Amino acid sequence: MNCQLPSEKSDIQSIEAVEFRKAMGNLPSGVAIVATGMALGRRGLTVSSLSSICMEPPCLLVGIHGGSETHDAILANGGFGVSLLHGDQEDLALRFAGRDGAKGAQRFDTAPWNQGVIDVPILQSAAYALECVLHRHHRVGTHGIFIGRIVATRAGQGNPLVNFRGELRALLPG
Repeated sequence: MNCQLPSEKSDIQSIEAVEFRKAMGNLPSGVAIVATGMALGRRGLTVSSLSSICMEPPCLLVGIHGGSETHDAILANGGFGVSLLHGDQEDLALRFAGRDGAKGAQRFDTAPWNQGVIDVPILQSAAYALECVLHRHHRVGTHGIFIGRIVATRAGQGNPLVNFRGELRALLPG
């Protein structure tokens, strides 16, 4: 799917990426690990571009860079797990963002994981976990947009970890 504007607006320039990042940094977003695969084939990454889409059927949307191993692994496996992180899991968020150099299945070594009902990795200590069957995929610019149909959930505990202005923060109870 390409982002195409009506012909009379197609010559309008887009804003610079740095300006877009600055603007979107003002929108707090939840932090999650999206993962797929089994054993040494597990792949996962940290995302904050995650959103619910509809209730019938229950679906969510996640954006993943097309050059990521996780992007291609989700396409190959046909499903993915979403582990919503809580405020005490900043280290895991950074690990799955690649900050410590860990890659591939190695990223899963520092925390306990379960394989969900559709054989996708689910973080045992997640604030909440969702399992998704791949419903749709579209390429838009540098990213793949994955729409997952939610087939299982598991509640956990803890207050959410959020990304705001480029910093990870624990959301305190209200």
